[in-house]
Amino acid sequence: MSFQDVLKRGDEFLSEYPRRAGFWNYASHATCLMMILQSKLLLNVLYKPRLHDVHKLDDAFAKARSEKRALLTVMNHMSVVDDPTFFAALPMRYHLHVDDIRWGFGAHNVCFSNLTQSWFFNLGKILGTKRFGEGPFQGSLDAAIRILSPDDTLDLEFCPGVKDIEKPNLLQEVNQITPQPKDTTNLVKFIKPSPESTNVLMSKSPFIRTRTSWFHVFPEGFVLQLKEPHNNSMRYFKWGVCRLILESTRAPVVVPVFASGFEKIAPETAEEIGFRRWLPGNLGAEIHISFGDAFPDATIEKYRQKWRDLVKKYIDPKNPTDLTQELKEGKKAQQLRSELAAELRESVLDLRNSQGMFKPEDPRFKDPVFWREYTSTEGMSDPDVSFVGLNWAVKKLQKHLPEYTEK
Repeated sequence: MSFQDVLKRGDEFLSEYPRRAGFWNYASHATCLMMILQSKLLLNVLYKPRLHDVHKLDDAFAKARSEKRALLTVMNHMSVVDDPTFFAALPMRYHLHVDDIRWGFGAHNVCFSNLTQSWFFNLGKILGTKRFGEGPFQGSLDAAIRILSPDDTLDLEFCPGVKDIEKPNLLQEVNQITPQPKDTTNLVKFIKPSPESTNVLMSKSPFIRTRTSWFHVFPEGFVLQLKEPHNNSMRYFKWGVCRLILESTRAPVVVPVFASGFEKIAPETAEEIGFRRWLPGNLGAEIHISFGDAFPDATIEKYRQKWRDLVKKYIDPKNPTDLTQELKEGKKAQQLRSELAAELRESVLDLRNSQGMFKPEDPRFKDPVFWREYTSTEGMSDPDVSFVGLNWAVKKLQKHLPEYTEK
């Protein structure tokens, strides 16, 4: 269920950099390849990367391309080097075309703290997300939804002859991945714009691409390293990842990923300060990356249909092109996102269990309430759960960052 204003805000966010310029894709591809090749050299010389069922990622890519859908991968977050080393571990066939290289999120107050870093990470296809108060309805999330929406699925947003209140629902009904109702199909044929009336959004696409995109997310939002017996466990998954699935114009192909071993390269050990903090640790350690089957289309469509039903109920006739407050923070909308996030997390947890190297995860960890209480009490609520290093979800630990404000 896509909204015209969400897509436009995504456009505006992406347009902050000259992504339509001819040099941008070349510079972006060069930047990504530089980091991938450097990381690949270090990873393969100093460590032992092991890929499990990478053919499932190949299959998902092929499915996304053939059905003109985007690819969304969701992965646990173990260290600050997860992003470059994960992609460095993949075969080179994933890096030969700029559109095959992933988009991702990065903490704005870490990756975009100055002009040089901002250009570097933007060329590296990273979008800055602001922590502590911005939530899941910020510009970078809108931009991700825009990136996951293939350009040729945007037409109905600007079709003359369609009532404003019908546009959002009609758009997703046309783009759903299950068979379409006959009446909707006929209506689409009737209102399909001519080449002369190409919609505004497509004609001003904020970035150049020749095929649909790949977006990679760490839904936990923060690096998580816990001491035994809870090592390699996960936080709950945040709702932002659900927006990417529910609000893109066409459902992405969703693939779960679980990695272990990256926490050995960059352990969050409080004692390791200064220059040693940036040196790779535990040389020779094994890195394991497991890929799961793509989420069943029926499961994704089930959640998108529930979202469409909510939109029909809570859309604002006076402003039908944007999310209402009820669709943002209403109990039913929050519950829907919670259910989807929990199911995504469960699929990644299944991969953790399949590696056979860790004790069963504490069932409390899937509950957002547990982590909120643990963070608000700085661990006093459950002293049996101990971090390696620091719990970066605690605000006061990041007071040196530009976005931190004491309340």
